Amino acid sequence: MFDVVALGELLIDFTPAGHTPAGSPVFEANPGGAPANVLAAVSKLGGKSAFIGKVGDDQFGHFLEEVLKSHGIDTAGLSFSDSANTTLAFVHLDQKGERSFSFYRNPGADIMLDVQDIKPEIIADTRIFHFGSLSLTHEPARSATLHALNLAKKKNKVISFDPNWRPPLWKDDAAAREGMFLGLQSADILKLSEEEMEFLTGEQDLEKGSGKLFDMGIKLVLVTMGEKGCFYRCSSGTGSVKAYDVRVLDTTGAGDAFMGALLYGICKRGILLDEINIQELEGILDFASAAGGLCTTKRGGIPAMPTLEEVRLCMKNIKKL
Repeated sequence: MFDVVALGELLIDFTPAGHTPAGSPVFEANPGGAPANVLAAVSKLGGKSAFIGKVGDDQFGHFLEEVLKSHGIDTAGLSFSDSANTTLAFVHLDQKGERSFSFYRNPGADIMLDVQDIKPEIIADTRIFHFGSLSLTHEPARSATLHALNLAKKKNKVISFDPNWRPPLWKDDAAAREGMFLGLQSADILKLSEEEMEFLTGEQDLEKGSGKLFDMGIKLVLVTMGEKGCFYRCSSGTGSVKAYDVRVLDTTGAGDAFMGALLYGICKRGILLDEINIQELEGILDFASAAGGLCTTKRGGIPAMPTLEEVRLCMKNIKKL
C-alpha cells in the first residue's frame, strides 16, 4: 500500500542559476510541481508514493517521468498529452530567496488530465490522498480532480489539501476562492501560508483564521510562516513549532518538503486525526520543519528534498530561530 498518492501538476521549474559573462540570467531546468515535490519528499524519507497527472509527450515530459521513477515514485497514474506541451514555470528569486513565478500554461499538459486518466485502483491502495488547487483552475483537470477526490472519500482515505495560491493561474480572485473552497470542503489535513489563510478567511489573526477553517470540518490546520515556523490547530488545541536556522538559497519546494515530511510522519506513526496527541504532533511538525528548512538550502524542488538522515542531523545539530 502507498503512504501517499498525489494528483496534480508535474512541470519544469526554470530556476535562477547565476549569470553569463555578459550579465544575462541563466536558468537551470529542475523538475517540480507541488504534488510531485510532496511525493519526492515522502519517497526520499523512505515512504511509498504514487503520482497521478499529465505531462506532454515531449522531451520535458519523458524527462519528468524518469525523474519520478528515479525517486521511487510510482508512475502508473502518469499519462501523456499529444495536444499540449509539458507545463513550464520560471522561478524568480529576490535577495532573500523568496519566489515569484511566470507560467507557460496556455494550455499546459497538466490541465489536460481527464476523468478517463484516473485509475481508481491507485487511489484505493493508499493511506493519504493529496492534491492542490492548481488542478482545479481549468477543465478537464478540474473534473478529473473532483472525480479522484470523490473516489478517495468513498474509500475513506485521509484527504490532504494545499491551496498553493498562484494568482496568475486563476481568472480572478473570486474564481480562486471558489476553486479552493472545493478543496477545503473535503480536506482532513490543510497546509497553507499566512497570506492564503487571510485570502480564504479574511483574517490575519492565526487563532481566528485557523478557527474558521477548523469549523469547516478540517481536522488538522497548519499555517506555515517561513522563518517564524508553523502554527497548528487540531482537536486537542493550538500551538506552534519553530523553524530551523538554515542558510536560505531558494525557497522553491520548502512548503512541499514540509508537507511530505508531515504526511510521512503521520503514516509512520499511525496517527488518528480525531485523537491527536499534542506532544506527538509537535514531534512530527518539528521533523517537518527541519525537512522544509533543509529544502531551502538547495536550488529547485524535487532535487532539493532531504533524506531521512539529513533531517535527523539537522534536528540534532542546527539551532532553531
